[in-house]
Amino acid sequence: MKITNTIKISLAGLKANKLRSALTMLGIIIGITAIILVVSIGNGAQGLILGEIQSMGSRTLTIEPGAPSSGFMDSMMSAFRDSIKEKDMDALKKKSNVPHLKSIIPIVFTSDNINYQSESFAGTILGSSEKIADFYSIKMESGFFFTDDDVKGKTDVCVIGSKVKTELFGDNEAVGEKIRVKNKTLRIIGVLPEKGGGFSFNYNTAVIAPYTTVMDYILIQKHYNELILEVDDEKYIDQTVEDIKITMRNSHSITDPEKDDFNVMTQKDLMKTVGTVTSVLTLFLAMVAAISLLVGGVGIMNIMFVSVTERTKEIGLRKALGATNGDVLQQFLFEAIYLTMVGGIIGILFGGALSFLASIVLSSALSSGWNFSFPYSAALLGIGVSAFIGIVFGIYPAYQASRKNPIEALRYE
Repeated sequence: MKITNTIKISLAGLKANKLRSALTMLGIIIGITAIILVVSIGNGAQGLILGEIQSMGSRTLTIEPGAPSSGFMDSMMSAFRDSIKEKDMDALKKKSNVPHLKSIIPIVFTSDNINYQSESFAGTILGSSEKIADFYSIKMESGFFFTDDDVKGKTDVCVIGSKVKTELFGDNEAVGEKIRVKNKTLRIIGVLPEKGGGFSFNYNTAVIAPYTTVMDYILIQKHYNELILEVDDEKYIDQTVEDIKITMRNSHSITDPEKDDFNVMTQKDLMKTVGTVTSVLTLFLAMVAAISLLVGGVGIMNIMFVSVTERTKEIGLRKALGATNGDVLQQFLFEAIYLTMVGGIIGILFGGALSFLASIVLSSALSSGWNFSFPYSAALLGIGVSAFIGIVFGIYPAYQASRKNPIEALRYE
């Protein structure tokens, strides 16, 4: 029998049971849609983060506590280690140790409730120096940023993000008011304009205060969570990295580089680490979403068995009229492949549409340039996987149909 006739018969069988065919495809549609959506959002997040890192400038270095590691968990836990202290920052500031260092910005942070009278808001408490305003191009909506004298004097002042201001003060003026974080009262001297939440931290939900004040009165700690350094010229990046490592090892009395308890990262290193972490997370979530494809495949097998049983007389009649085992096998196998392929295409279209809508929502919610990214590789993979599932889960029911005895099939009630 010609393959065209087999295809026509298969399509006629599927059209005769439209609702069942649609429900059979549903598992495949959901699985492919989920994969496209997850990969698209993952790519968008990676692009947003890498773009922000690039905006920091190629002359930027960071020092994180903890030994250098490419492990995901080690990377996440680095901020909670206490190996970077004031003596290290003092040593790094000496020109004799790091001659091409232009500036250094200490960072400490925590998450806690921000209180004003009876109102409370969960936000980020960031401690840093006055230089962070220039480094991140922070502008003020109202008031002003704290100064070097505030840092040296451990002054009880802060600036707050737009979300903090809205949640605690509504339309009322916030500058001059006092908020409380843990047992420390801080006077608001400035309000930040609304800004997108980025890789470093979300300005909208942040309270920024002198790091000396945050360390001594809020965190009660003597170590930094991170140091941001700026080199005076890009050509001295590699040399400065080595100078920093030597200085830090001398400060920590480390003679074996394998025992470093700090990690110096260039912009390139940071982008590589972030790219690895986001790729692994995206892959993991895509694999979780792919489980629904397996469920969809099992559903297709189940429906095909039901279809074979219901159409036993049809199979017997076709065989009586001269159809071979191969013809029947082709018919039912094509039906399974057709269902999965069409389900895969619909899933790709739905996934692309939902990904586009998600990019609009995320861009609006984060007040940032979240770019839509359609994952063509995931779409091609989805088509291939759909066809594979159709073959794998359709072959056995099709084989069972082809083995039916035509005489017994015609007698079937």
